[in-house]
Amino acid sequence: MNPLLPRLAGYMQEKANAQREAATRSGKPVYDFGIGDPREPTPEFIRKALRDAIPDVSQYPSIAGTPAFRKAVAAYLQRRFALSLDPDEEILPCAGAKEALFHLPLCAASPDRPLCWYPDPAYPVYERAILFAGATPRTYPLRAERAFVPDLDAIPAADFRRTSLWFDCYPHNPTGAAAPPAHHEKLARLAREHGFIVVCDEPYVDLYVQQAPHSALQISRKNLIAIHSLSKRSGMTGYRSGFIAGDPEIIRWLREARANFGVASQAFVLQAAIAAWSDDAHVEQRRKVFADKRQVLLAHLRKLGLAVGGEGAFYLWVRVPEGETSESYAGRLAARNILVVPGTLFGAEGKGFIRLAMVPTLPDCRAATEAWPDR
Repeated sequence: MNPLLPRLAGYMQEKANAQREAATRSGKPVYDFGIGDPREPTPEFIRKALRDAIPDVSQYPSIAGTPAFRKAVAAYLQRRFALSLDPDEEILPCAGAKEALFHLPLCAASPDRPLCWYPDPAYPVYERAILFAGATPRTYPLRAERAFVPDLDAIPAADFRRTSLWFDCYPHNPTGAAAPPAHHEKLARLAREHGFIVVCDEPYVDLYVQQAPHSALQISRKNLIAIHSLSKRSGMTGYRSGFIAGDPEIIRWLREARANFGVASQAFVLQAAIAAWSDDAHVEQRRKVFADKRQVLLAHLRKLGLAVGGEGAFYLWVRVPEGETSESYAGRLAARNILVVPGTLFGAEGKGFIRLAMVPTLPDCRAATEAWPDR
Protein backbone atom coordinates (compact mmCIF):
# COMPACT_ATOMS: atom_id res chain seq x y z
CA MET A 1 0.00 0.00 0.00
CA ASN A 2 1.17 3.51 -0.78
CA PRO A 3 2.17 4.97 2.62
CA LEU A 4 0.34 8.16 1.68
CA LEU A 5 -3.07 6.53 1.93
CA PRO A 6 -3.22 6.14 5.75
CA ARG A 7 -1.94 9.72 6.13
CA LEU A 8 -4.69 11.31 4.08
CA ALA A 9 -7.98 12.11 5.73
CA GLY A 10 -11.11 10.85 4.01
CA TYR A 11 -11.86 12.77 0.82
CA MET A 12 -14.34 15.60 1.36
CA GLN A 13 -16.89 14.20 -1.08
CA GLU A 14 -17.04 10.86 0.73
CA LYS A 15 -17.56 12.60 4.07
CA ALA A 16 -20.36 14.67 2.56
CA ASN A 17 -22.03 11.57 1.12
CA ALA A 18 -22.05 9.92 4.54
CA GLN A 19 -23.50 13.06 6.13
CA ARG A 20 -26.22 13.24 3.48
CA GLU A 21 -27.19 9.60 4.02
CA ALA A 22 -27.48 10.17 7.77
CA ALA A 23 -29.67 13.24 7.24
CA THR A 24 -31.88 11.41 4.76
CA ARG A 25 -32.57 8.66 7.31
CA SER A 26 -34.26 11.26 9.52
CA GLY A 27 -37.20 11.32 7.11
CA LYS A 28 -37.22 15.13 7.16
CA PRO A 29 -36.32 17.49 4.27
CA VAL A 30 -32.58 17.76 3.61
CA TYR A 31 -31.02 21.01 2.39
CA ASP A 32 -27.67 19.94 0.94
CA PHE A 33 -25.25 22.83 0.33
CA GLY A 34 -22.24 20.52 0.61
CA ILE A 35 -20.67 19.11 -2.54
CA GLY A 36 -21.13 21.29 -5.63
CA ASP A 37 -23.24 18.94 -7.73
CA PRO A 38 -26.10 21.00 -9.23
CA ARG A 39 -29.64 19.60 -9.30
CA GLU A 40 -30.77 21.41 -12.46
CA PRO A 41 -31.18 18.99 -15.40
CA THR A 42 -28.55 18.86 -18.12
CA PRO A 43 -30.12 20.68 -21.10
CA GLU A 44 -31.97 18.33 -23.42
CA PHE A 45 -29.99 19.33 -26.53
CA ILE A 46 -26.79 18.18 -24.79
CA ARG A 47 -28.31 14.86 -23.72
CA LYS A 48 -29.59 14.32 -27.27
CA ALA A 49 -26.14 15.00 -28.73
CA LEU A 50 -24.70 12.29 -26.48
CA ARG A 51 -27.46 9.77 -27.28
CA ASP A 52 -27.13 10.36 -31.01
CA ALA A 53 -23.34 9.88 -30.87
CA ILE A 54 -23.26 6.47 -29.16
CA PRO A 55 -21.74 4.18 -31.82
CA ASP A 56 -22.62 0.63 -32.76
CA VAL A 57 -18.97 -0.32 -32.26
CA SER A 58 -17.06 1.22 -29.36
CA GLN A 59 -13.34 1.83 -29.99
CA TYR A 60 -10.47 3.42 -28.10
CA PRO A 61 -10.75 7.22 -28.02
CA SER A 62 -7.92 9.60 -28.92
CA ILE A 63 -5.98 11.51 -26.27
CA ALA A 64 -6.13 14.56 -28.53
CA GLY A 65 -9.89 14.30 -28.94
CA THR A 66 -11.65 15.03 -32.20
CA PRO A 67 -10.86 18.01 -34.46
CA ALA A 68 -14.50 19.10 -34.14
CA PHE A 69 -14.19 19.24 -30.34
CA ARG A 70 -11.00 21.29 -30.41
CA LYS A 71 -12.56 23.69 -32.94
CA ALA A 72 -15.67 24.09 -30.75
CA VAL A 73 -13.47 24.95 -27.75
CA ALA A 74 -11.45 27.42 -29.83
CA ALA A 75 -14.69 29.06 -30.98
CA TYR A 76 -15.90 29.33 -27.36
CA LEU A 77 -12.61 30.94 -26.28
CA GLN A 78 -12.90 33.40 -29.16
CA ARG A 79 -16.51 34.34 -28.28
CA ARG A 80 -16.02 34.51 -24.53
CA PHE A 81 -12.53 35.98 -24.21
CA ALA A 82 -11.61 37.23 -27.73
CA LEU A 83 -8.78 34.66 -27.77
CA SER A 84 -7.35 33.02 -30.88
CA LEU A 85 -5.95 29.59 -30.02
CA ASP A 86 -4.70 26.96 -32.45
CA PRO A 87 -7.12 24.01 -32.03
CA ASP A 88 -4.42 21.49 -32.91
CA GLU A 89 -1.51 22.91 -30.91
CA GLU A 90 -3.03 24.66 -27.87
CA ILE A 91 -6.12 22.64 -26.83
CA LEU A 92 -6.60 19.16 -25.34
CA PRO A 93 -9.72 17.49 -23.91
CA CYS A 94 -9.72 16.15 -20.36
CA ALA A 95 -12.07 13.96 -18.36
CA GLY A 96 -13.18 16.84 -16.13
CA ALA A 97 -10.97 19.31 -14.26
CA LYS A 98 -10.20 17.03 -11.29
CA GLU A 99 -8.56 14.38 -13.44
CA ALA A 100 -6.42 16.90 -15.30
CA LEU A 101 -5.34 18.66 -12.10
CA PHE A 102 -4.38 15.39 -10.42
CA HIS A 103 -2.21 14.19 -13.28
CA LEU A 104 -0.35 17.47 -13.86
CA PRO A 105 2.26 17.11 -11.08
CA LEU A 106 2.97 13.57 -12.26
CA CYS A 107 3.96 15.11 -15.59
CA ALA A 108 5.53 18.40 -14.52
CA ALA A 109 7.11 18.07 -11.06
CA SER A 110 10.89 17.86 -11.37
CA PRO A 111 13.29 16.54 -8.67
CA ASP A 112 15.52 19.60 -9.07
CA ARG A 113 12.47 21.89 -8.74
CA PRO A 114 10.48 20.05 -6.03
CA LEU A 115 8.14 22.85 -4.90
CA CYS A 116 4.50 22.89 -6.03
CA TRP A 117 2.27 25.67 -4.68
CA TYR A 118 -1.45 25.72 -4.03
CA PRO A 119 -3.80 28.10 -2.19
CA ASP A 120 -5.05 27.78 1.39
CA PRO A 121 -8.02 27.42 1.51
CA ALA A 122 -8.33 25.25 -1.59
CA TYR A 123 -9.94 22.38 -3.42
CA PRO A 124 -8.28 19.30 -1.83
CA VAL A 125 -7.12 17.72 -5.09
CA TYR A 126 -4.17 20.12 -5.48
CA GLU A 127 -2.37 18.95 -2.36
CA ARG A 128 -3.13 15.29 -3.00
CA ALA A 129 -1.91 15.49 -6.57
CA ILE A 130 1.38 17.01 -5.40
CA LEU A 131 1.86 14.37 -2.69
CA PHE A 132 1.14 11.41 -4.97
CA ALA A 133 3.64 12.84 -7.47
CA GLY A 134 6.33 12.82 -4.77
CA ALA A 135 6.79 16.59 -4.93
CA THR A 136 6.87 19.07 -2.05
CA PRO A 137 3.60 20.93 -1.37
CA ARG A 138 3.70 24.58 -0.33
CA THR A 139 0.68 26.73 0.46
CA TYR A 140 0.10 30.42 -0.07
CA PRO A 141 -2.55 31.97 2.18
CA LEU A 142 -5.73 33.62 0.88
CA ARG A 143 -7.21 35.97 3.48
CA ALA A 144 -10.17 38.29 3.67
CA GLU A 145 -7.99 41.36 4.29
CA ARG A 146 -6.43 40.86 0.84
CA ALA A 147 -9.77 39.96 -0.81
CA PHE A 148 -8.52 36.35 -1.00
CA VAL A 149 -5.72 37.23 -3.47
CA PRO A 150 -2.18 36.06 -2.59
CA ASP A 151 0.77 38.31 -1.77
CA LEU A 152 3.24 37.17 -4.42
CA ASP A 153 5.88 39.54 -3.06
CA ALA A 154 5.96 37.53 0.19
CA ILE A 155 7.55 34.54 -1.59
CA PRO A 156 11.36 34.67 -1.94
CA ALA A 157 12.85 34.47 -5.43
CA ALA A 158 14.91 31.48 -4.25
CA ASP A 159 11.66 29.56 -3.68
CA PHE A 160 10.33 30.45 -7.13
CA ARG A 161 13.57 29.10 -8.65
CA ARG A 162 12.83 25.74 -6.95
CA THR A 163 9.20 25.69 -8.15
CA SER A 164 7.78 23.36 -10.80
CA LEU A 165 4.06 24.18 -10.55
CA TRP A 166 1.81 26.91 -9.22
CA PHE A 167 -1.90 26.04 -8.87
CA ASP A 168 -4.13 29.10 -9.25
CA CYS A 169 -7.94 29.16 -9.07
CA TYR A 170 -10.16 32.15 -9.90
CA PRO A 171 -13.06 32.54 -9.46
CA HIS A 172 -11.94 30.76 -6.34
CA ASN A 173 -13.25 27.62 -4.71
CA PRO A 174 -14.18 27.86 -1.83
CA THR A 175 -14.21 31.64 -1.23
CA GLY A 176 -15.88 32.73 -4.48
CA ALA A 177 -13.28 35.50 -4.82
CA ALA A 178 -12.20 36.98 -8.14
CA ALA A 179 -8.67 38.10 -8.96
CA PRO A 180 -7.79 41.31 -10.81
CA PRO A 181 -5.83 41.05 -14.08
CA ALA A 182 -2.83 42.53 -12.24
CA HIS A 183 -2.56 39.31 -10.20
CA HIS A 184 -2.22 37.16 -13.30
CA GLU A 185 0.11 39.67 -14.96
CA LYS A 186 2.54 39.42 -12.03
CA LEU A 187 2.16 35.64 -11.73
CA ALA A 188 2.82 35.14 -15.45
CA ARG A 189 5.86 37.42 -15.27
CA LEU A 190 7.27 35.42 -12.34
CA ALA A 191 6.67 32.14 -14.19
CA ARG A 192 8.57 33.37 -17.24
CA GLU A 193 11.38 34.80 -15.12
CA HIS A 194 11.89 31.72 -12.95
CA GLY A 195 10.81 28.96 -15.33
CA PHE A 196 7.84 27.35 -13.54
CA ILE A 197 4.40 26.41 -14.89
CA VAL A 198 1.20 28.17 -13.84
CA VAL A 199 -1.93 26.01 -13.85
CA CYS A 200 -5.06 28.17 -13.79
CA ASP A 201 -8.09 26.19 -12.65
CA GLU A 202 -11.02 28.10 -14.20
CA PRO A 203 -14.17 25.91 -14.02
CA TYR A 204 -16.31 28.74 -12.60
CA VAL A 205 -15.36 31.46 -15.04
CA ASP A 206 -18.82 31.45 -16.66
CA LEU A 207 -20.71 31.58 -13.34
CA TYR A 208 -20.91 35.21 -12.32
CA VAL A 209 -23.49 37.71 -11.13
CA GLN A 210 -22.34 41.00 -12.61
CA GLN A 211 -18.93 41.42 -14.24
CA ALA A 212 -17.67 38.49 -16.32
CA PRO A 213 -14.32 37.23 -14.97
CA HIS A 214 -11.29 37.21 -17.24
CA SER A 215 -9.25 34.13 -18.13
CA ALA A 216 -5.54 34.02 -17.34
CA LEU A 217 -5.09 33.00 -20.99
CA GLN A 218 -5.91 36.60 -21.87
CA ILE A 219 -2.82 37.67 -19.93
CA SER A 220 -0.30 35.09 -21.13
CA ARG A 221 0.09 31.64 -22.66
CA LYS A 222 3.83 31.32 -22.03
CA ASN A 223 4.47 28.86 -19.17
CA LEU A 224 0.73 28.89 -18.47
CA ILE A 225 -2.23 26.60 -19.07
CA ALA A 226 -5.88 26.92 -18.07
CA ILE A 227 -8.34 24.14 -17.28
CA HIS A 228 -12.05 24.54 -17.96
CA SER A 229 -14.95 22.22 -17.21
CA LEU A 230 -18.55 21.70 -18.30
CA SER A 231 -19.62 20.41 -14.88
CA LYS A 232 -21.12 23.59 -13.43
CA ARG A 233 -21.30 25.67 -16.62
CA SER A 234 -23.57 23.19 -18.40
CA GLY A 235 -24.79 20.86 -15.65
CA MET A 236 -22.56 17.99 -16.83
CA THR A 237 -20.84 16.83 -13.63
CA GLY A 238 -21.47 13.18 -14.52
CA TYR A 239 -20.15 13.50 -18.07
CA ARG A 240 -16.59 14.28 -16.90
CA SER A 241 -15.62 16.63 -19.68
CA GLY A 242 -13.41 19.70 -19.92
CA PHE A 243 -10.32 20.99 -21.68
CA ILE A 244 -6.73 22.10 -21.10
CA ALA A 245 -5.49 25.08 -23.14
CA GLY A 246 -2.44 27.29 -23.32
CA ASP A 247 1.29 27.09 -23.95
CA PRO A 248 1.72 24.86 -27.04
CA GLU A 249 4.92 23.30 -25.71
CA ILE A 250 3.17 22.20 -22.51
CA ILE A 251 0.18 20.93 -24.50
CA ARG A 252 2.53 18.92 -26.72
CA TRP A 253 4.17 17.04 -23.86
CA LEU A 254 0.88 16.64 -22.03
CA ARG A 255 -0.55 14.98 -25.15
CA GLU A 256 2.30 12.47 -25.00
CA ALA A 257 2.26 11.96 -21.22
CA ARG A 258 -1.51 11.57 -20.86
CA ALA A 259 -1.50 8.54 -23.16
CA ASN A 260 0.12 6.67 -20.28
CA PHE A 261 -2.84 7.38 -17.99
CA GLY A 262 -5.55 6.25 -20.41
CA VAL A 263 -7.66 9.34 -19.78
CA ALA A 264 -8.91 10.05 -23.28
CA SER A 265 -12.48 11.35 -23.47
CA GLN A 266 -15.01 9.12 -25.23
CA ALA A 267 -16.08 10.35 -28.66
CA PHE A 268 -19.76 10.37 -27.69
CA VAL A 269 -19.02 12.52 -24.63
CA LEU A 270 -17.07 14.88 -26.88
CA GLN A 271 -20.13 15.23 -29.12
CA ALA A 272 -22.16 16.33 -26.10
CA ALA A 273 -19.33 18.67 -25.16
CA ILE A 274 -19.29 20.19 -28.65
CA ALA A 275 -22.98 20.99 -28.26
CA ALA A 276 -22.36 22.54 -24.84
CA TRP A 277 -19.33 24.65 -25.77
CA SER A 278 -21.14 25.85 -28.92
CA ASP A 279 -24.12 27.29 -27.04
CA ASP A 280 -24.19 30.26 -24.67
CA ALA A 281 -27.93 30.65 -24.11
CA HIS A 282 -28.23 27.74 -21.67
CA VAL A 283 -25.32 29.15 -19.65
CA GLU A 284 -27.09 32.49 -19.31
CA GLN A 285 -30.15 30.67 -18.01
CA ARG A 286 -28.07 28.76 -15.46
CA ARG A 287 -26.39 31.96 -14.28
CA LYS A 288 -29.83 33.41 -13.62
CA VAL A 289 -30.88 30.35 -11.59
CA PHE A 290 -27.73 30.48 -9.44
CA ALA A 291 -28.02 34.26 -9.02
CA ASP A 292 -31.59 33.87 -7.73
CA LYS A 293 -30.48 31.26 -5.20
CA ARG A 294 -27.58 33.45 -4.13
CA GLN A 295 -29.87 36.44 -3.59
CA VAL A 296 -32.19 34.46 -1.30
CA LEU A 297 -29.31 33.09 0.80
CA LEU A 298 -27.35 36.32 0.93
CA ALA A 299 -30.36 38.26 2.17
CA HIS A 300 -30.86 35.77 4.99
CA LEU A 301 -27.19 35.56 5.95
CA ARG A 302 -26.92 39.34 6.09
CA LYS A 303 -30.08 39.49 8.16
CA LEU A 304 -28.29 37.24 10.64
CA GLY A 305 -25.27 39.55 10.54
CA LEU A 306 -22.99 36.91 9.01
CA ALA A 307 -20.20 38.22 6.78
CA VAL A 308 -19.80 36.60 3.36
CA GLY A 309 -16.55 36.46 1.39
CA GLY A 310 -16.35 36.66 -2.38
CA GLU A 311 -19.60 36.26 -4.27
CA GLY A 312 -18.36 34.69 -7.50
CA ALA A 313 -18.11 31.09 -8.63
CA PHE A 314 -20.71 28.71 -7.30
CA TYR A 315 -20.24 29.27 -3.58
CA LEU A 316 -20.83 31.42 -0.52
CA TRP A 317 -17.95 31.62 1.95
CA VAL A 318 -19.55 32.51 5.26
CA ARG A 319 -17.85 33.60 8.46
CA VAL A 320 -19.39 31.72 11.39
CA PRO A 321 -21.00 33.58 14.33
CA GLU A 322 -18.81 34.74 17.19
CA GLY A 323 -18.20 31.94 19.66
CA GLU A 324 -18.60 29.21 17.03
CA THR A 325 -16.00 27.17 15.15
CA SER A 326 -16.35 25.97 11.58
CA GLU A 327 -17.16 22.50 12.86
CA SER A 328 -19.55 23.53 15.64
CA TYR A 329 -21.59 25.79 13.36
CA ALA A 330 -21.70 23.19 10.60
CA GLY A 331 -22.87 20.71 13.22
CA ARG A 332 -25.59 23.07 14.45
CA LEU A 333 -26.83 23.47 10.89
CA ALA A 334 -26.66 19.73 10.26
CA ALA A 335 -28.98 19.23 13.24
CA ARG A 336 -31.55 21.11 11.13
CA ASN A 337 -30.64 18.98 8.06
CA ILE A 338 -28.84 21.96 6.49
CA LEU A 339 -25.59 20.46 5.20
CA VAL A 340 -22.55 22.68 4.63
CA VAL A 341 -18.78 22.13 4.53
CA PRO A 342 -16.61 23.39 7.43
CA GLY A 343 -13.98 25.76 6.09
CA THR A 344 -11.19 23.81 7.78
CA LEU A 345 -11.67 20.97 5.29
CA PHE A 346 -10.17 23.34 2.72
CA GLY A 347 -7.11 24.17 4.81
CA ALA A 348 -5.96 25.99 7.94
CA GLU A 349 -6.98 29.38 6.51
CA GLY A 350 -10.57 28.12 6.36
CA LYS A 351 -10.82 28.35 10.14
CA GLY A 352 -13.91 30.29 11.13
CA PHE A 353 -15.76 29.79 7.84
CA ILE A 354 -18.27 27.44 6.23
CA ARG A 355 -18.91 26.96 2.51
CA LEU A 356 -22.30 26.78 0.85
CA ALA A 357 -22.61 25.46 -2.71
CA MET A 358 -25.57 26.72 -4.76
CA VAL A 359 -26.97 23.20 -5.12
CA PRO A 360 -30.53 23.03 -3.69
CA THR A 361 -33.42 24.27 -5.80
CA LEU A 362 -34.66 27.83 -5.32
CA PRO A 363 -37.70 26.66 -3.25
CA ASP A 364 -35.37 24.55 -1.10
CA CYS A 365 -33.06 27.53 -0.59
CA ARG A 366 -36.04 29.49 0.71
CA ALA A 367 -37.09 26.59 2.93
CA ALA A 368 -33.53 26.29 4.27
CA THR A 369 -33.59 29.93 5.42
CA GLU A 370 -36.76 29.17 7.39
CA ALA A 371 -35.11 26.14 9.02
CA TRP A 372 -31.87 28.04 9.72
CA PRO A 373 -31.10 28.47 13.44
CA ASP A 374 -30.97 31.97 14.87
CA ARG A 375 -27.61 33.26 15.99
